[in-house]
Amino acid sequence: MTLDISSAPIASDTTDHAPPGRRPRASWAQDLSASLVVFLIAVPFSLGIALATGAPLTAGLAAAAVGGIVVGLFGGTPLQVSGPSAALTVITAGLITQYGWQATCAITLAAGLLQLLLGVRRVARTALAVSPAVVHGMLAGVGLAIAIAQLHVVLGGSPQSSALANLLALPSQLAAPRPSALAVGTVTAAVLLGWPRLGRLPGRYGEFGTRLAKVPGPLAAVAAATTLAVALDLRLARVDLPAWQPHDLVPDLPHGPPLAVLAAVLTVTAVATVESLLSAVAVDRMSHRTGDLDRELRGQGLANMISGLVGGLPIAGGAVRSTANVRAGARSRWSSVLHGVWVLAAALALTGGLRRIPLAALAALVLVVGLQMVSFAHIRKVHRHREFPVYLVTVVSVVLFGVLPGVALGAATAVLLALYRLTRAHVDVLAGPDGAFVVETHGPLTFAAVPRLSRALAGVPAGAEVAVVHDGSFLDHAAYETLHGWRTGHQAGGGRVSMVTRRQDDEVLDPDGTVRTGSSPGPHRCRAWTPWVGHHCIEQQEDPHVRLLDGVRVFQLHTAPLVRPELARLAREGQTPSQLFLTCADSRMVTSMITNSGPGDLFTVRNVGNLVPAPHEPGAADDSVAAAVQYAVEVLEVRSITVCGHSGCGAMKALLDGVHEQPGRPTPLARWLRNGRGSLDRLRRIPAEFTDRPVVDVTEQLCVTNVVQQLDQLLANPAVERRVAEGTLRLVGMYFDFATAQAYVLDPESGRFGPVEAVAPTSAATCTPTPTSASASAAAAAAAAAAATFASAAPSAPTAAPAALSSTPRGEHDTPERVNEFEQVPTTGTVAADPARDGGGPGLAA
Repeated sequence: MTLDISSAPIASDTTDHAPPGRRPRASWAQDLSASLVVFLIAVPFSLGIALATGAPLTAGLAAAAVGGIVVGLFGGTPLQVSGPSAALTVITAGLITQYGWQATCAITLAAGLLQLLLGVRRVARTALAVSPAVVHGMLAGVGLAIAIAQLHVVLGGSPQSSALANLLALPSQLAAPRPSALAVGTVTAAVLLGWPRLGRLPGRYGEFGTRLAKVPGPLAAVAAATTLAVALDLRLARVDLPAWQPHDLVPDLPHGPPLAVLAAVLTVTAVATVESLLSAVAVDRMSHRTGDLDRELRGQGLANMISGLVGGLPIAGGAVRSTANVRAGARSRWSSVLHGVWVLAAALALTGGLRRIPLAALAALVLVVGLQMVSFAHIRKVHRHREFPVYLVTVVSVVLFGVLPGVALGAATAVLLALYRLTRAHVDVLAGPDGAFVVETHGPLTFAAVPRLSRALAGVPAGAEVAVVHDGSFLDHAAYETLHGWRTGHQAGGGRVSMVTRRQDDEVLDPDGTVRTGSSPGPHRCRAWTPWVGHHCIEQQEDPHVRLLDGVRVFQLHTAPLVRPELARLAREGQTPSQLFLTCADSRMVTSMITNSGPGDLFTVRNVGNLVPAPHEPGAADDSVAAAVQYAVEVLEVRSITVCGHSGCGAMKALLDGVHEQPGRPTPLARWLRNGRGSLDRLRRIPAEFTDRPVVDVTEQLCVTNVVQQLDQLLANPAVERRVAEGTLRLVGMYFDFATAQAYVLDPESGRFGPVEAVAPTSAATCTPTPTSASASAAAAAAAAAAATFASAAPSAPTAAPAALSSTPRGEHDTPERVNEFEQVPTTGTVAADPARDGGGPGLAA
């Protein structure tokens, strides 16, 4: 289950690619087709969830029908499909064990009423204010508990009352499995896991497998297992669909302590609400729509009330069904409604066929779904954000103690971790060769850090010259008093104290350099950003190898110390880029510059003409690009692929000149350019255009048309096609015009390229060069321009240069707010090159 907890979709400069020229069928026909696909998934899934909870199997079908029809009609996310929830399985099973089935229906009804009231109060967004590590840990814990319980059924036994009991009983169950149940369960799991991979078979088998894989995997798995059981006449427990009785439609009040019943209602409400809203946000992003979460919550509440009344399971929005709905091409809420109608019809008319399904097949289906709720992508994400302890505590607690205690322990761990980070501060004392000392502080200086700060300051010898460097984090009153008192005493003993705020947000980092306050040593006085303006201060006759090594030395001196911690982290954890960026090998294309990206952001593939060879291209076979794409999509699991062309592309000019068709033995370049024949053909049929201007010439028109063609050829890669169909991969077309430094993005609706609007940063660092030399002034101007350009990448606000701080004693009216600014002097942000330094090191103007 993949859930996205980010906000609802917003407009973006990056748009999806849809091959032009495809006209969708009528909306009603697509909704009808999608509803049938979701119906075929929902029936076995609903029966499996009901089996896992211990409820009557008809309760799963009732919940699926009510969820589809009621939430479909009244929900706020049109393409979301609701029904019995895997995340609620463990909770519902516990309620049935403790209170009985009819009392559980009453709890479902009460939870639905509470959801309805919360939706009326418009608090849906507030419900999403939960740590992602806790949410994903809860889902993973529930998935493991489901898998452990259903493994007993697959082995021919019966699940115990709790996950811990199931774990303890598992060795004896493994020692004596029932072969017939194990065979049926193994077939179900094998078909379910292998079905999506049929398209990867070689040759014609792959083509046939791709067509066959359009049948929903759960339906194919259950059908295969049922066929096996019927053909071999296996004696197995099968689906039992009892007829609905009138007394089943009357929920019974639960008997037990009122607080326990209230806790049960709140637990069902919380889990169903969070899962539904997270799924709704994910579906909105997948379908590029903006839903109404409060209306969705009201629709979920109404559905749970009706489900409780008619004897159905608790209902929540489902990522599995909703993803299938979007992938099947649903266009409106009627696909969900129709799916509910089909489920209701099946429950009434197809009972004979459903009763042939072995319970072991449904158990294997739910077991696989439970294991898939443990997402390694989520584990990597929470580990990257240093929240894995919260995730682990939540998973283990949910498995051992249940959902509510597990979530409570996970939330408590998240709070404790946040408090630890809030109060964590490092204080380092560095002694210089001239007897001066530097006291560096990192992190918020609060009362909890005062003992550590006091010990560090006490270690500074009396009378020494000291610079206290603060990283700009929070400084509370206790820390302020400590610094104020120590500075007064140190100055009274003849020492000198200066205080400096070195804000991390002021440092603009990039893999190719950083803005520095001063000139770099070497044969020229350009700073780290000036390789991007051509090093005009260098004579062009200089040995290019020497120039390259000089640039490396500048990197080692200025940039390497700043990016080393991040690169060390990437070396430890491995790369996790979010995008594959495929562009031309042209030396003028600096991908990190035009995308404002850094180390680990982009998985980049470059070749002549930004071409994606189509499979089986005559005379132009090449697997290097396909291998890189497959690695990015399947191993790195990137979420976006961008094909970026550019103006004045030499490969496009060569295609127009017919280099690829010259007689005689083809050169490597000619063979490679044959991969662009599809772009020439598209240029003749449907050339690409711009939205705001005409194309300059036929070369530029081929450059933008080539981008569209390569996006189409990307879809011939089975891995890309599968991820795009699932809605987990976005294809983007981009074009960069060198003459105007303007980027354009393909609009899938119109098939035209529109300009990416520039957004000015709120503020920019200003550098005022001193008149030491013309080259130093030019370098300072270049650095200032680079800072202004790239400062907008940082999410925080002002980008002022590090402040120089006065050592003048404070007045009586100083406040913590003022000390947080460390008495900035009027020369803040003024840069002066020190002629005494080799190469002009950084200094602050006095």
